[in-house]
Amino acid sequence: MIQNNQARAAQEEQILPEAPLASADFDRDVHCILGLPFDRVSVEQAADQLRVAARDGRRCFFSTPNLNFAIACMDDPAFRNSVIQSDLSIADGMPLIWIAKALGIPLHERVAGSSLFQALRLADARRPVARLERPLKVYFFGGPPGVAEAASIRLNAEQSRIRCVGFNSPGFGSVAQMSDAKSIEHINRSGADFLVVALGAKKGQEWIKYNLPALQVPLVSHLGAVINFVAGTVSRAPGWLQKCGLEWVWRIKEEPKLWRRYWDDGAALLQLLATRVVPAMLARRKRPAKPEFDRAALAVRDEGDRIVLALSGAWGGENIDRLRPALKQLAASPAILVCIDLDGTDFVDSAVLALLMLLQGDCVAKARSLQLANPSPALRRLLRWHCADYLIEAAGHAA
Repeated sequence: MIQNNQARAAQEEQILPEAPLASADFDRDVHCILGLPFDRVSVEQAADQLRVAARDGRRCFFSTPNLNFAIACMDDPAFRNSVIQSDLSIADGMPLIWIAKALGIPLHERVAGSSLFQALRLADARRPVARLERPLKVYFFGGPPGVAEAASIRLNAEQSRIRCVGFNSPGFGSVAQMSDAKSIEHINRSGADFLVVALGAKKGQEWIKYNLPALQVPLVSHLGAVINFVAGTVSRAPGWLQKCGLEWVWRIKEEPKLWRRYWDDGAALLQLLATRVVPAMLARRKRPAKPEFDRAALAVRDEGDRIVLALSGAWGGENIDRLRPALKQLAASPAILVCIDLDGTDFVDSAVLALLMLLQGDCVAKARSLQLANPSPALRRLLRWHCADYLIEAAGHAA
């Protein structure tokens, strides 16, 4: 068994650089909001993670889901998987923070993609992680014609901790058409630390997933508005509007065509509040007492082609550290089918749901199947209220 584990660890070491999305990190502090996992980080904590990854040349594909992302992901499994399989997922939207507060989820700070880029751009030299030997090198891919070039010129004309080393505005076309070998080679030869993609949320996430194995850039993210903000073609809302959740009003002023998106998102949010968030909020009063978490049990059964994690009792932040090693064992197993047997499981919280999402993303990336078996009617309702019922329905098809 020890020999097998060592061989498996060596195999994973060889695979990780080529297929970074194939191994989930179950040590992340993540929580489920509206069916997506979000890392509990501040802007500066996220910036520090990215600086370290860039310094070490370690791949970090990070996503910045907002309310529009969350709503779109409910009907688009591929889009949802692109978020779940990210190395870092940050809450870029005040409605998500408000929902987290209503549900007692410990996400207290919005981490907008543009705020994160600005934190990297204006690094505080007093922070040890921010003391890089050289500025981050960024490559802009996408945006309206001429905007990426304008962003590059403007960025390099100022004193900051980010320098632009290349740009490409591929225009309009399919993901495959915008993924030609020449474009990917140009990105790789630039020596960029950070690839900023701006192709529209769905297409941008799809483009990243499609090209990630061929890209040699450590940091990769779709940050649609950042290129416009840096170029100065669109101005960002004042800080007080951002903090009170009214940035969308400013965005409509700057880009009137966005009004339809915000109107549709607002209508969808009202429906989600009534049918998902409020029931989940009311259910908070029934959270089990600590002794019930202490009595929770788990067991892993390796059955060859199938590996089973049997859970019983209540699972949440109180005992989640007992769950992490078991999930790592499931992810490392060569079994074709991964099964979570929930018979006797009374409760799971947002942190456990988020880890199950990471496992589901891991199974999809490895073309394996994940099955959540024997959930009680109460547990089914809980998953539905958290927009995570797809975990029961998902069969873990290949990405």
